[in-house]
Amino acid sequence: MTLSLEPANARAAPAVRPPDSALRRFLMANRAAVGSFAVFVAMMAVFTIFSPSVFTHWPIYSSVLVTLPVALCLVAPLVFIVTVGEIDLSFPATMGFSAWVFALLVQAGFSPFLAILGALATGMILGYCVGALVVLASLSSLIATLGMNYMLRGFIMIVTQGKSIALLDLHDTAAGALFSGDFLGLPVQIFWALGFVAFAALLFNRHRFGARVHAVGDHPDSAAQMGINVNRTRIATFVFMGLGAAIAGVFSAMINYTWWPTTGDGYLLGTIASVFVGGTPTWGGIGTITGGAIGALIVSFIQSGIVAAGLSGFYVQFFNGLIIILALLGHRWNQKRYR
Repeated sequence: MTLSLEPANARAAPAVRPPDSALRRFLMANRAAVGSFAVFVAMMAVFTIFSPSVFTHWPIYSSVLVTLPVALCLVAPLVFIVTVGEIDLSFPATMGFSAWVFALLVQAGFSPFLAILGALATGMILGYCVGALVVLASLSSLIATLGMNYMLRGFIMIVTQGKSIALLDLHDTAAGALFSGDFLGLPVQIFWALGFVAFAALLFNRHRFGARVHAVGDHPDSAAQMGINVNRTRIATFVFMGLGAAIAGVFSAMINYTWWPTTGDGYLLGTIASVFVGGTPTWGGIGTITGGAIGALIVSFIQSGIVAAGLSGFYVQFFNGLIIILALLGHRWNQKRYR
């Protein structure tokens, strides 16, 4: 009989897993945004290979930065809407209606700053009305917001008879310099838009409102049992969408120094695509503001890149769909589906 001199607890000691590095933790926490950025880098590399004379010079980037702020102000709040488990198709008309109020106030001789406040209030009121239709009247957000989009756009066309409003006097005002000038050689709107995206990201990830949005989107009944006012949270996301649409509308009017009755119409599909390309899934409870912003960057460059590469405009829709599908497949492979 032999006796073992090995301590009794030596053989039972579990294997110690080395701690994850800070880089790995960052990548895992932001894998959706990182995946979107990888898609953007790959896309820009392809465009640069096919058209180096365009994508190695500044003008192409400068032109995109002029319109990108409008898209960013629409994408960030739409992430809240999708995360809470809804969809909003009315924001193009809300954008146009809010910009219309801004243009009317400026045309009537009011201060541009007061006109901006009027536009923001209009957007939030319209957002509340849309949210009330969806939440309080228990209508499908897809159908209700689509109907609201048509109704508001039709009202604008009926009243204005399709006529635009020139805002050339804004060029020499303090508001014009503050919101539509240049800073460090860049359009000043991009700095305001990035500030709005940063605020939305903090609200989404670090504030209790963002936590409530996640909880309601994940499971409304469980959120209600936790003491969260589900209806108020859902309506608040539509109000925030109205605020973002109003900011986008003001930016659009001040960039062009003209308000058009069709303001906002061209941003519907691109904004929705940006949200999903950025890594926000369709089932609610999960979202990413940073990924949405990168998605807006991807969508903004698609059309410019295709035309610069020598292809006709007929290829734009094809590559829009291709990029969206590839990005969604990448996100689906990269992350598990939670609810």
